[in-house]
Amino acid sequence: MDEVDQKIVRELQLNAKISMKDLAEIVHLSSPAVIERVRKLEEQLIIEGYHAHVSLKKMNRSISAIVLFKTTNCKALVNFCDNHPDVLECYRVAGEISYIVKIATQSVESLEQFIDASMQYGIPSTNIVLSSHEKQIIEPVIGRETDTK
Repeated sequence: MDEVDQKIVRELQLNAKISMKDLAEIVHLSSPAVIERVRKLEEQLIIEGYHAHVSLKKMNRSISAIVLFKTTNCKALVNFCDNHPDVLECYRVAGEISYIVKIATQSVESLEQFIDASMQYGIPSTNIVLSSHEKQIIEPVIGRETDTK
C-alpha cells in the first residue's frame, strides 16, 4: 500500500458512504483512478467489507459484558455462542482461560440468564463493561516484515 492507498483506507474507515467523487478530491486523484484503487484494495482483501455501526443502546442492549471461560468443551461453547443472540464476539485465547466472549444484552437479568445457560460449557467469570473506547481508524504497520518464511 502506498500513501494514497493509506489515505483512501483511512477516509473509508471514517465514512464508508463517502462518494468516490469526494474521496477523489481528498486524495487528489480522478474519480476513475480512485474507483480502480478501491476495487484493488477490495480484491486484495485490505477492505473486507462495509458495515453499519449500530447503537447497542438503541437496539435495547444497554448491558455489555466480557465473559472469560475456562473450558475443555470448546466446540460446544463455540456452538452455544454462535447460536446465542446476545453474543457479539467469541475469541479462543491461550493462557489461563480458554475463551473471551463479548456480549450485549438488555438487562442484568438477561445477563444472569446467559451466565446460567453457559455454565454447562465451562466456568464463566463475568466482567460488566462500564465504558469502552473503540479505535475508529486502523493504520497499517509500515516497515515490518509480515511474511514468515
